[in-house]
Amino acid sequence: MANSSAVYVRMDPTVKEAAEEILAQLGITSSGAVQMLYKQIILHRGLPFSLTLPDDRPVAVGGMSRAQIDAELNKGMESLQNGRRYSADEVDNELAQEFGI
Repeated sequence: MANSSAVYVRMDPTVKEAAEEILAQLGITSSGAVQMLYKQIILHRGLPFSLTLPDDRPVAVGGMSRAQIDAELNKGMESLQNGRRYSADEVDNELAQEFGI
């Protein structure tokens, strides 16, 4: 085996488990994923993705792409399948508290 160097990372166990579950489905080890990330950092001469804060207000459907709309609909379907249901009043109260609308 070629020379190697270790990288140690501390992270939330829940995040680690969730990510490793997905990586396993892709057939990628944690070590392989970190190596891919490092190689992409070198290729991009920086992080291979942009770091931005999410918009603090909900986006109107007209301002969303088809993929974003599909993702939101899928989240809603998943909530229903998991038994999470909210009344219109609960939704209105949550939007008022979180976004002031």
